[in-house]
Amino acid sequence: MLWQLVATQALGSLLKILLVDDDPLQASVRKSILERRFAQVLRVNDAAEALCLVEEPQFARNLGLVVSAHHLSGIGGPAFVAELHTRMPLLPVLVLGDSKEESGDYSGDYFSFLPRPILPEEMLAVASHMMAPSERKTA
Repeated sequence: MLWQLVATQALGSLLKILLVDDDPLQASVRKSILERRFAQVLRVNDAAEALCLVEEPQFARNLGLVVSAHHLSGIGGPAFVAELHTRMPLLPVLVLGDSKEESGDYSGDYFSFLPRPILPEEMLAVASHMMAPSERKTA
């Protein structure tokens, strides 16, 4: 178990997390939580900006996880995840939803859905699991 934690922490220091959230307060809190365990967390305001970034090979090469709010301005959460997976099908996505929302709007693999309230430890545990070497598959 300890080796898995060490491997996840080492991997977390190499891979980037892309946080997609248009709510400045929520994004700030979520980014701070993620930075407790992961060295590279980049926040963008909307899905369009995130999709542009994943088109850049230099950025996408080290992208390990996308954390997204369920409600995004412009394109909604399910449409964003579907579009993201057309570009990077094996990229894990963690969707943070509201208490009354369910993951049924999402299809496919490589995503997890957490409804509110979301404890910081829970978000970190799920993010770590999604970025763990045993969970990451190559094409």
